[in-house]
Amino acid sequence: MIGRLSGALTEKNPPQIVLDVNGVGYELDVPMSTFYNLPGIGEKITLLTHFAVRDDGHFLYGFHSEAERFAFRQLLKVSGIGARTALAVLSGLSVGDLAAAVAQQELGRLIKIPGIGKKTAERLLLELKGKLAAVGDIKLGASPNDARSDISQALLALGYNEKEAAAAVRQLAADLSTSEGIRQALKLLSKG
Repeated sequence: MIGRLSGALTEKNPPQIVLDVNGVGYELDVPMSTFYNLPGIGEKITLLTHFAVRDDGHFLYGFHSEAERFAFRQLLKVSGIGARTALAVLSGLSVGDLAAAVAQQELGRLIKIPGIGKKTAERLLLELKGKLAAVGDIKLGASPNDARSDISQALLALGYNEKEAAAAVRQLAADLSTSEGIRQALKLLSKG
């Protein structure tokens, strides 16, 4: 079992990255929440991993935090949810937003994720109920300032300067989730 990898980031092709660990290049699929926090090419990084062996191959998934990996593993336990769907969920919602959606049984937040229909969203809400709150660093109802800080950090990680990131974040509504805020900020920055 591979639980963690440390090495130099050599490729970034969302959702896949390549991590060079002592001359061996490991391909990892990562959720967009992890992708946004990656350093530049050639820089060192440590990612927590989930190693899956299936009939069609061996697959590695990388995560920036223990909360993301825990949520990914809980999603895989839901009947009918595979790794690609679990990555899509974590790319569409932060772990905190997912935990809040499950705790408050908010079907609408899950349906907005590409590839998640009403029946799948209902199954997720039912089977994840009470399971995501177990992660200690999940903040249910994170403050808007936390989301704004995360959005700003993501923009900086994507190569925008502090002035551009701050200007984009100021134009966002106060109640946006981190993932939606990043999407809207990128739209604003691409127009300017």
